[in-house]
Amino acid sequence: MSQYLTIAAPSTGLYKEKNSKFLAFAYPVNSEAEIKEILNNLKKEYFDARHYCYAYRLAADGSVYRANDDGEPNHSAGDPILGQLKSVNLTYVLVVVVRYFGGTKLGVSGLIQAYKTAAQEALAAATIVQKTEQSQLTLHFSYEQLSDVMNLVKEAALKIIDQDFAENCTLTVQVAKTEESLLRARLQKLRKVEVRTEQP
Repeated sequence: MSQYLTIAAPSTGLYKEKNSKFLAFAYPVNSEAEIKEILNNLKKEYFDARHYCYAYRLAADGSVYRANDDGEPNHSAGDPILGQLKSVNLTYVLVVVVRYFGGTKLGVSGLIQAYKTAAQEALAAATIVQKTEQSQLTLHFSYEQLSDVMNLVKEAALKIIDQDFAENCTLTVQVAKTEESLLRARLQKLRKVEVRTEQP
């Protein structure tokens, strides 16, 4: 699967029930490290909240996923959030619902409804976009090959992610997964260009 649906930019939602407030945040994400950083930032910003429940899906087919109840009863928070991501078939997305407890317990069914609705609100506010799955390749080569490599990058209309042209040259480029094998074949023809696949 090379095409997938994700969100274009962060979005928010809000649900209130019996004085409890559920603040929902949806983010486009690429890695678990990025997710960890977002969660840490939210915990700092909303330090006085009771729970930070979340779910995410990664990989074009959504096969990398996690749901976290953060102290709420089992399956009452993370799973309803994950369910919303699955229902609109989104991936590379994190949804966090921050709960401020209002003093009245909602019960498991009430919690499921609250977390589901809050996540739904955040995703409804997002712009959904279709993207093509990308690979990142890092090329290592000598200075003499710089013009050949840059010509190839230009011809193939590759997006440059990072570059370092000090003693030896290093160039990280992004290519559609469907085009990766063709690009590798072209790079093989340029002698002494080492290619490594990076995790985006």
